[in-house]
Order: sequence, then structure tokens, then C-alpha cells
Amino acid sequence: MEYVTLGKTGLKISKIGLGGIPIQKIDAEGTRILVHKLSDRGVNYIDTARGYTVSEEYLGYALEGIRDKFVIATKSMARTREAMAADIEKSLCNLKTDYIDIYQVHNPSMEQLDQVLAKDGALEALQEAKKAGKIGHLGLTAHSVEVFERALDLDWVETIMFPYNIVEGQGEELIAECKKRNIGFIDMKPLAGGAIENGTLALRYICSNPNVTIVIPGMAEEHEMEENIKACLDSSPLSQTELDEIRKVREQLGTNFCRRCNYCAPCSAGISIPNVFLFAGYLNRYDLGEWARSRYSTLQVKASDCIECGVCETRCPYHLPIRKMMKECAEQFGE
Repeated sequence: MEYVTLGKTGLKISKIGLGGIPIQKIDAEGTRILVHKLSDRGVNYIDTARGYTVSEEYLGYALEGIRDKFVIATKSMARTREAMAADIEKSLCNLKTDYIDIYQVHNPSMEQLDQVLAKDGALEALQEAKKAGKIGHLGLTAHSVEVFERALDLDWVETIMFPYNIVEGQGEELIAECKKRNIGFIDMKPLAGGAIENGTLALRYICSNPNVTIVIPGMAEEHEMEENIKACLDSSPLSQTELDEIRKVREQLGTNFCRRCNYCAPCSAGISIPNVFLFAGYLNRYDLGEWARSRYSTLQVKASDCIECGVCETRCPYHLPIRKMMKECAEQFGE
């Protein structure tokens, strides 16, 4: 296994880690088996979240007796001090540990980030937990380029997680900036939420970028683990055949794939357009229908509320047929 330093955290981590979303598809014992196999192969980084239903709990069971072999990262969507403090304690309990290596602010909007940073905001609880030794390091995850850029200037941010893959390169310059500022860059959605079928190609592409510190594909089965590790450890240059396939993937997905840049905002009806497409991706590609529906249900304005004004389409740099896609999402979610 190849190991790297996760930016200013100083943590030595494997080049590939486990993304904890698909853990929800298996059971606690299956998670234990997978985590032990990852340990045997030298993988020592695990990412999960309070919002991934049973993921933290299953991982807590799986890590009993081998906790010290892993760097554990989790995250919370709490925005206030009180809510974040409660989530930190819940994470510690679920993961059956007295410390968490990295605790992240989970995907805030610009307005929510203001709340996190304000008096009695979530950052206060995170810093208190860090001072108490319950948390080792702090990070932030984002889907918005705007939030990513802002996070770079926050002195407490030691790691940033953001989508980057063959069809989502909107954060590439900011990923390079992470490297310059010694901020660990954690790559999520390496297969674009399952839209990219060739996992080996997707991971080879990501790992060819020296500014990516670690990539965390979701894994639920041993064969996925072996394929992913092999791809990430193959340091040979991308072949012409691979480059041609990358171009084809972009051509196939580039006309109908949301990159969550958020340039379409604000929606006239108040719909969070990127989140609708994000949850639809989970519904259609991850075999996580119940979870996708529960996440979608938290949206105050749904896809069916689209008034078809078309303003969003004039702003989309990828010229997506957003109105048509909204109708499809509404149908998929049974509206």
C-alpha cells in the first residue's frame, strides 16, 4: 500500500480509503469482514457520517479490537453549537471510540457556513471537542465551488472533501490550491455517484492528479475492494486507449449530468436543483432507495414544484435540460 500525509493534519494515510455510504447496504457482520480485509490490505482510512443512517454503528462494531489501525473521519450537518456537540457524542458512541481523528462540517451552503462560524455555531462545539481530545482534526465537505473556495481561507480547516472525477472537474484549480496550502484533499464521488461504469478507469484518472491526497470510493464487497486497490496502486501513465475512453465518458455524460456547480441558482420556485439531482443519483445508481427518499424528503421544495420558468437553464454552463430532468426526478420520487 502507498501512504501519504494528509496535509497539515500530519496523519499518514493510505492513498485509498473507504467511503461509508454503501455500508448501509450490508449488515454489521458484513461490515466487520470488509473492514478486517481492508486492514489486511493496508487500507487505513474510513469516512462515514452521522447522516449515513447505520454506517457509524456498523463501523463501530467492525472496528472493535482494531480501532488503532485506522484513521476515522465522520461528519455532521449540525450548524449550531448544541446540535454539533450532541452529534459528536453520538458519533463517539456509535463508533465505540473515545476519539475521532477527523470531524467534518458536512456540506454547508454559504448561509449555513455563516451559521457554523457565528456565535453559538457548530464550530464552537468542534473546537471544544478538539481541545478535550475527542477530535484530532477539523475539516469541511462541500458540493459547491463557492463553499470550497471560502473554506480554503478558514484557518481551522485542515481537510476539504469535494467531488472530483472524469466528468466533474469544476474544482480542479481549488484542489491544486489545497496542495499549495497544505490542506488535505479528500476526493469523493470518484465514480460520479455510479454514473461512471468503469471504476478502474475512474480511479486511475483521479490518482493521476498529484494534488489529490486520497480517494474514497464506496465499497461493500471484497471484489470491489480488490479492484479499487489495484487501480489506485497502478502508477503507470494513462494509456491512449484510456484517454480515448475518458473522452467518450465525458461525451456520454457531459450533456445530461449535473456537476453541482450551483450556477443555476437561485431557482424561482426555491428548489435546490443540485440536491434534487444528487438524491436522484443515489436513488437510481446506488441501490439505496429508502435512504435516497428519506434525504429527498428533507427538501422543503420538491422537484414537482418546478414552475418551468426555464431561468435555471439559461445559467447552466453545461446547457442541461433542467426542466425535463426535474419532471423525471419528480416521477422517480413518486410525485
